[in-house]
Amino acid sequence: MPDRTARTPITPPPGPALDAMIERAPEVAELLRSIATPTRLLLLCRIAQGEPSVGELERDLGLRQPGLSQQLAELRRSGLIAPRRESRAIHYSIADARVLALLAAMHAIFCVEPTPD
Repeated sequence: MPDRTARTPITPPPGPALDAMIERAPEVAELLRSIATPTRLLLLCRIAQGEPSVGELERDLGLRQPGLSQQLAELRRSGLIAPRRESRAIHYSIADARVLALLAAMHAIFCVEPTPD
């Protein structure tokens, strides 16, 4: 089980760094809100692994079409994913590089087993 003990927080000194955080906080909160459901998070993780079709997303994540379509629509509206039509299939890719950075950070924190000291 990963170590979840408190670590020294990273806090910017007062001044420009804090001002930037204050200015960007609503944007960050909106981005996090957009990915803040287990289904959307799993969709983004799977889409980040390649360019899956809707059928592949259904199969790989065990989601049913109506719910899947609703979640994909929300991610498209948020500008986080982009569709690409190939014949009759629609494939999705990550459209916002910030999402890839967040997924990488979350993967490192939650999915990678720590190595023993």
